[in-house]
Amino acid sequence: QVQLVESGGGLVQAGGSLRLSCAASGHTIRTYAMAWFRQAPGKERELLTAINWSGSGTLYADSVKGRFTISRDNAKNAVYLQMNNLKPEDTAVYYCAARLSTTATYDNWGRGTQVTVAS
Repeated sequence: QVQLVESGGGLVQAGGSLRLSCAASGHTIRTYAMAWFRQAPGKERELLTAINWSGSGTLYADSVKGRFTISRDNAKNAVYLQMNNLKPEDTAVYYCAARLSTTATYDNWGRGTQVTVAS
């Protein structure tokens, strides 16, 4: 099991940027695929972006493509989410998640960090 802690959330004006960080402990993330999800009030948790163990492969939801960028630093045991051109509809709790590269289910989760985008 790997423990995940998100940070970097906060209040930002529409059009602004934030960079979220996810610090991992308890195990190296070198063997894990990593992802960012979010959940807005009254909505289901949504997969935003994911990155494979080496960083050579990424995917993005249409809602964030071109605005958000996922990256990882295996040496620092960390994953990042750069969010640009934020919109009020991006307001949500953002979660970092991990899964072993040999499995299909994200079963390691952080507690989340709140992102609020003011119009």
